[in-house]
Amino acid sequence: MKNKLISYPYIVWMLIFIIVPLILVLFYSLTIQTETGFSLTLKHYKRFIEPIYLTVLLRSIYLALICTVLCLALGYPMAMILNGKDVKIKNVLILLFVIPMWMNFLLRTYAWMTLLERRGLINAFLNLLGFPTMNLLYNNGAVVLGMVYNFLPFMVLPIYSVLNKIDRSVVEAAEDLGADSITVFRKIIFPLSLPGVISGITMVFMPAVTTFVISRLLGGGQFTLIGNLIEQQFLFVGDWNFGSAISMVMMAVILVSMGIMSKYDQEHEGGGLW
Repeated sequence: MKNKLISYPYIVWMLIFIIVPLILVLFYSLTIQTETGFSLTLKHYKRFIEPIYLTVLLRSIYLALICTVLCLALGYPMAMILNGKDVKIKNVLILLFVIPMWMNFLLRTYAWMTLLERRGLINAFLNLLGFPTMNLLYNNGAVVLGMVYNFLPFMVLPIYSVLNKIDRSVVEAAEDLGADSITVFRKIIFPLSLPGVISGITMVFMPAVTTFVISRLLGGGQFTLIGNLIEQQFLFVGDWNFGSAISMVMMAVILVSMGIMSKYDQEHEGGGLW
């Protein structure tokens, strides 16, 4: 009985801030206002399959996939480096890695604008070396760079957490049996770290595919992503019905992605050492 009482505040919180908003979004996505009230319709979902909106969706998924791959390529070695240090150095490195996350997300993105603009620090350094001024801002590269910078910790920390729990004796046993470092990584370390990799991929891909601040600031509004489209429908156009429909589609995409990752994680549970 005591455990149930403790859970009540959490249940109330979920109802007010999760369940009710989701029901409202679903309601708006399936209805249209008429003179007599509301009527059910699927026209908002049908509108979303128009080529212009599908292009925005595909561009968002494409950039999110690039961001996820880059975060994995950069994050896995970083997680291994963190795992290989002694306790004192490891704690300092983790703290240095996490400190930028304490800063406001918007401020971090504005900082990259200062670095990438034509009169920014990077171009100033290039000019000092004799290189011409480059257009580093307001393109896909700048958007991906902002995504990678902001979401990289979400890849590193889950992988590091799993690597830190791998039993060192398993690695030592493989080395005693004659396995070189590449074989140890391919047959033992990487398979055992797959749960962290999958968690990191999920935690990076989901916010990357729906981001709107990064694409608005670093893309200069020239590259509309699905997050920007949803924001426009709610804040500027005032079409809450269409915005809700897009939100439900993105929720379905994210749930499918999480389901695939979860299924893959269960299939490889235990590390897959065979």
